[in-house]
Amino acid sequence: MAGVKANSNTDRISELKAFDETKGGVKGLLDSGITKLPSIFHSKQLSVDDRKVASDDVQLSIPIINLKNIHNDSVLRAEVIEKVRYASEKWGFFAVINHGISDDVLDRMIDGMRRFHEQDTELKKKLYSRESGKKVLYSSNYDLYHAQEANWRDTFSCYMAPNPPTPEEMPSVCREIVIEYSEKVTKLAHTLFELFSEALGLNPNKLKDMGCAEGQLLLGHYYPACPEPKLTLGTSKHTDGTFISVLLQDQIGGLQVLYDNQWVNVPPKKGALVINIGDLLQLITNGRFISVYHRVIAQKVGPRISVPIFFRPYVQGGKSYAYGPIKELLSDGNPQIYKEVDFKDYLNHYLTKGIDFVSPLVKFKL
Repeated sequence: MAGVKANSNTDRISELKAFDETKGGVKGLLDSGITKLPSIFHSKQLSVDDRKVASDDVQLSIPIINLKNIHNDSVLRAEVIEKVRYASEKWGFFAVINHGISDDVLDRMIDGMRRFHEQDTELKKKLYSRESGKKVLYSSNYDLYHAQEANWRDTFSCYMAPNPPTPEEMPSVCREIVIEYSEKVTKLAHTLFELFSEALGLNPNKLKDMGCAEGQLLLGHYYPACPEPKLTLGTSKHTDGTFISVLLQDQIGGLQVLYDNQWVNVPPKKGALVINIGDLLQLITNGRFISVYHRVIAQKVGPRISVPIFFRPYVQGGKSYAYGPIKELLSDGNPQIYKEVDFKDYLNHYLTKGIDFVSPLVKFKL
């Protein structure tokens, strides 16, 4: 039996390499006319995860927070801070509206990612890479050789801060909107980190002063229509290796959040952005704010396009960042539960283990 398993593993690695070497991603597979899903995409997780998807009739949904006038109305701001605290402690997810970024910019960002992924494959191939140090790249499944299963998803990646690529390094089909959108989300993130700080009872600038908004990775996910969506996932169950993630999604849907041991749909809302707590914010708040599991289901319709921006340290260039629970949040009644972690160690653990359905934070508990 051991020999059979070894042969099976060898066959899988060969299939992964063959897929990787096409540099066409899952869109390339669909364009080639496949009607059956290759085995590397078959999800074991779907067969073992018997948690129910909450019915839309249950009226269970992530909180929606209106940011209008929070900078000039102290009463309104206090109400919003309380809503942010509740959402961060109970859900780990919430949506924001009236956030200062126009629908026009949001639509153009989605369109820019569509243009990138739907341009001639030979042009995309020039950016195809698995080198994590590259500022701009395109790939399918960053953890292809580490994860237990491949996902039905292609991704554009661009490090936008603190050392962004030159305009010439960025694809012309989406260059202008990526730069514009990144700048606007940075401004929003500064506001969000103020709100998070105040929700923790800290100085409004505490999280910004810790560098939480300094590193920014913009992703453009492309989920083509899937020939056999019951067999795979667009993105497997995972948590984000960030302080926070700011997500723009198109109108197709598919994102689900794990809440109260059931999967809750996060349907698109025109003009809204989805905010979620990442592992690093859970760590520095000593578990007060929660980084929760989420996933994206595969669907017969598509493509689904989403643009998450990750705020996390940028580790290129040898600089080290160490993070541990914020001292002001610790007490006899709330003792430290996480080690101080060098972000390079955390990121290496996150990337090499791949999406394996276990939170990376487990490794760093005291």
